[in-house]
Amino acid sequence: MEYDFLFRLPGLFVAIVIHEFSHGYIAYVLGDNTAKEAGRLTLNPLKHLDIMGLVFLLLFKFGWAKPVPINSNNFKNRKRDMIAVSLAGPFSNFLVAIVIGTILSMNIITNYLLINIFVIMLWYNLMLGIFNLLPLPPLDGSKILASLLPVKYEYLFYKNERYLYLILIILIATDTINKILSPIIDISLNLLIKIVV
Repeated sequence: MEYDFLFRLPGLFVAIVIHEFSHGYIAYVLGDNTAKEAGRLTLNPLKHLDIMGLVFLLLFKFGWAKPVPINSNNFKNRKRDMIAVSLAGPFSNFLVAIVIGTILSMNIITNYLLINIFVIMLWYNLMLGIFNLLPLPPLDGSKILASLLPVKYEYLFYKNERYLYLILIILIATDTINKILSPIIDISLNLLIKIVV
């Protein structure tokens, strides 16, 4: 069990750190210094990991990192820029998955252990990217959805997001989330294989 834990850590760290760093970096590019001032524009895993979230991710395949602080009031176009920041995390995970898939398809890695670490890294990046696009709080997809709504309905969405958060908890607790995501991840893997081969 300890070996399995250590075996999966590189993939987890890469997926989580890249995801959170990308949120903060794009926010910074678009005019919000909040993440930078909080010390989150770094690839240091310790700055992004939430211990309980990491434990849940390892045990149940679903967890969380420390959310990157974002102040949308600093953006020139609040809605558009919030969508860009929200998409940055999942997009970075997909990009990493493509890079890893390309490396694996080249057959330049011959060490069995290293190959498996890369495969796990690819899977975690795909899973994290797809999972975060679900339109349920506190996931990135919910912020994208809210930003697409008229201001009146956006306000109502955020006002009631704690109730929508319960939907995500129920989906995870009943393992329904796996039934939703597994086919999407399988399709994504097949698509990735076609892209890189």
